[in-house]
Amino acid sequence: MKQRIWELDALRGLCVLGMVLVHFVYDISTFSAFSFHIPRWFYPIAQYGHMLFVMISGICVTLGSKCVRRGLIVYLCGMIITVVTLVLDYGIGLGQVRIWFGILHLLGICMIVYPLFRKLPSWVLAIIGVSIMLLGHYFTTFTVDVNFLFPLGLRSGKIFTGADFFPIFPGLGTFLVGAALGKSLYRKKQSLLPNAPQNFCLLRFFRFVGRNSLMIYMLHQPIVFAIVAILFPM
Repeated sequence: MKQRIWELDALRGLCVLGMVLVHFVYDISTFSAFSFHIPRWFYPIAQYGHMLFVMISGICVTLGSKCVRRGLIVYLCGMIITVVTLVLDYGIGLGQVRIWFGILHLLGICMIVYPLFRKLPSWVLAIIGVSIMLLGHYFTTFTVDVNFLFPLGLRSGKIFTGADFFPIFPGLGTFLVGAALGKSLYRKKQSLLPNAPQNFCLLRFFRFVGRNSLMIYMLHQPIVFAIVAILFPM
């Protein structure tokens, strides 16, 4: 059995809990009658928490060998979320909740294409990753005339790209920077903090969430939405 690296599980768990908090705040502000203004701290948690999660996934992909299989599973989970949100949006009229290309779609694609980059040295991966991130930022400065290129980050401005939108540019770049860190820092595939108090109760909780991040991510939104609907009805 492959030895897990506890600090990566803990960081991933912390990121997932941050996403749960972000969605809870968003649901209260969007789907309830409760007068609520999104606080200023919401935006950096939403932006940098997702970036850190993608980067950690890039680190972790260097530690295993079945990234394509895992990528297909993650992408399929993303498509399930797309179907469910389309039903909620168009079928029930819940509002603009549809997710065309969210974080699971992005991570699935990143894992599937990673074998194309696997043999590159870490410094080359880092250069490619940063270049893709910069290109993704550039893509936000203009629009295109076609609608179907939005997964790449090229938006037409004519369609709603989704409540959660994480395009390949710059997302793949963040993932590859993580892969470069994984190749550099975890070449021995061992924890960098073996003597840290990893069994501290809070860290154990973060590790549990990190080990089960996909399941928790899939289940948390309907649970959060139900809690908001009960506590803060329209």
